[in-house]
Amino acid sequence: MMNDEQARGIVENVFRAALDAAMAGPAVLRHLPEKPQGRCIVVGAGKASAAMAAAVDAAWPDVALTGVIATRYGHAVEAGRIAVFEAGHPVPDENSVRAARRMLEAVRGLGPDDLVLALVSGGGSASLALPMDGMDLAGKQAVTRALLNSGAPIGEINTVRRHLSGIKGGRLAAAARPARVVTLLISDVPGDDPAAIASGPTLADSSTPADAVAILERHGIPVPQALRNARPAPSPADNGECHLVATPSRALDAAAARGRALGCDVVNLGDALEGEAADLGRELARDALERGRSAAGPLLLLSGGETTVTIGPEGAGEGGRNCEFLLSLAVAFDGASGVFALAADTDGIDGTSDAAGAFVTPSTLARAQALGLDPVAALARHDSYTLFAALGDLVVTGPTHTNVNDFRAVLVG
Repeated sequence: MMNDEQARGIVENVFRAALDAAMAGPAVLRHLPEKPQGRCIVVGAGKASAAMAAAVDAAWPDVALTGVIATRYGHAVEAGRIAVFEAGHPVPDENSVRAARRMLEAVRGLGPDDLVLALVSGGGSASLALPMDGMDLAGKQAVTRALLNSGAPIGEINTVRRHLSGIKGGRLAAAARPARVVTLLISDVPGDDPAAIASGPTLADSSTPADAVAILERHGIPVPQALRNARPAPSPADNGECHLVATPSRALDAAAARGRALGCDVVNLGDALEGEAADLGRELARDALERGRSAAGPLLLLSGGETTVTIGPEGAGEGGRNCEFLLSLAVAFDGASGVFALAADTDGIDGTSDAAGAFVTPSTLARAQALGLDPVAALARHDSYTLFAALGDLVVTGPTHTNVNDFRAVLVG
C-alpha cells in the first residue's frame, strides 16, 4: 500500500499534466489566424485572456496591433501593446463596466481588412460587464449574487448574464462590423459550447430573453423589468469564426496519460459532472470504493465539470466548490484506508479563496477531530476551506492563467 507522500505525488503529478495541457500561451499560438492586411484589434475577457494576449503581442511584432483585455483581479500579465483591465469576479464591478466600454470603442470604425482577434476564457462574464439599457450596475450585481447563491448551474447563470448585457451574446462582434472576427476560446463549460464561454461576447446566442426570465422565475429571483422588455441580441458579423484552443477534455486526457505512465489503472469519468458539490462527493466516494474492491493495482478516477454550492439564508463559512466536494468525499470515505484525492479549480482559485483546492487522505477525519474540528458540522455550514487550512492540506497554486474548469482525481491505492 502506498503512503501519503507517494499518493500525493501521483495526484499532484496528474493535476500538473492537466494544467500543462491547457497553458494559454502555447494553446493560442497553435491557432493564430492569418495576419491581417490592416489593423489587428485584440479583445478578450476571462482569467486566461491576459496570458493569451501576451502571447499574441509577442508573436506579431510586425502587425499594427492594439487592444483591450478584461481579467479578474490578480490574473493580469503584461501584454505589451494591449491594455489589460483587472475587474470583479464572480460579481462584476465598475472596472468591468470600464473595460466593456473601452472594448466597444476599440472595435468601432474598423474596415474589412482589419481583424478583431477575440481571446476568451472562463471568468469573462464578470470581468467584462455592461448592463443592458434600463438597468444599472447595482441591479446587475444583485441578480448575479442571487443566481450564484441559488445553486443554478453555470449554463443557466450565463444565459441570464447574456441577456442582461450590452456587450455579450454576440453584441461585441456586431459592433465590430465590417471587420473580420476570429475568436479563440479556452473552455471552462461542460460541453464546450462556444457561446457559453464568458457568455459569448462575439458569438451568436440561440437563447432568448424569455429563457432568461424563466430561469430567474424558476429560482425565485425577482425579474428586472428591463429584461422583461428586452429583445434578442443582434446577430454578430457573418464572417466570424471560432476555435477551441484548450478544453477540459484535453486536459483530462493529458492527466489520464500521466496517470497510466505512473502505473495506475485510469477511469476517466468525463468533463461534465455537475450538481451539488456535496452530493457528487458522496457519489464518487461510493464509486471509488466499489471499483477499488476489484482493482488489481492503484486505481485513478478522473473527472471534470463544475459543481454548485447552494447557500441557504443562514449564509456560509469559507470554502469553494472543490473543497466542499472533498470534505463530503472524506466524510463518505469515513477513514477508509488507501484512498486519496485532490480536487482543484484549474484557474488556481476555488470560489473566492486563495487556494485552488485541497487534498484528502485516509487520515483527514482523524486529524481534523484531533484539532477539535467537526468535519460534518463544517460541511453543513459550507466551511471546508477552514478545515483544510487547519490541516495544511490546501492546494495553493496562485493564478494559473488558464481555466478549463474543475479537476478531480480520486486515487484508490
